[in-house]
Amino acid sequence: MLYALNLARRAAEAGEVPVGAVLVRDNQILGEGSNASISRQDPTAHAEVLALRQAAKKVGNYRLTGTTMYVTLEPCAMCVGAMVHARIKRLVYAASDLRTGCCGGAMDLIRSPMHNHHILVDGGLMAEDSANLLRSFFRERRKGAG
Repeated sequence: MLYALNLARRAAEAGEVPVGAVLVRDNQILGEGSNASISRQDPTAHAEVLALRQAAKKVGNYRLTGTTMYVTLEPCAMCVGAMVHARIKRLVYAASDLRTGCCGGAMDLIRSPMHNHHILVDGGLMAEDSANLLRSFFRERRKGAG
């Protein structure tokens, strides 16, 4: 999660919402990402999606079984869907997202019995560090807008 937090800090420095994600299997990083929707002009360029894309290219398969995703913010619906389709094994996230989080924050899409694949979920690891980074980022953005 420390690595993901560093990726989130890099995103903030680039003017992106500070979210970082790392996909790991057998203690090896397969993919990483930080939010880049603004710079790439791509609404799908979330940290988790970028990490999944990089990992899929690295292993030569879109199915990423046996992996764990570490992400600094509870994933949204798009990212949850991508993780389910990729068949990741486990998700560990830091801060909850009560507005758009889909692992229990705003809704619980990840645990839907309708999915054909189920992901183990743990939330709250280094939550305060991630939440502080997000609060600080948005505080600075509001100052700049005013």
